Amino acid sequence: MHPIFGVDVLILSPLIALIFGLLILFVPRLLNYLVAIYLILIGIIGLWPRLFG
Repeated sequence: MHPIFGVDVLILSPLIALIFGLLILFVPRLLNYLVAIYLILIGIIGLWPRLFG
């Protein structure tokens, strides 16, 4: 995998999921926003190597 800014994509995706999961657990009304942000970030991370690599 190609590192993005020194962070491996395989580490970044689960890390984002863990952080957002904890935020949803403690602040459930953020669910809609966090899911939208998560999907956008995962899409960007997935396309990054094809767009800029």
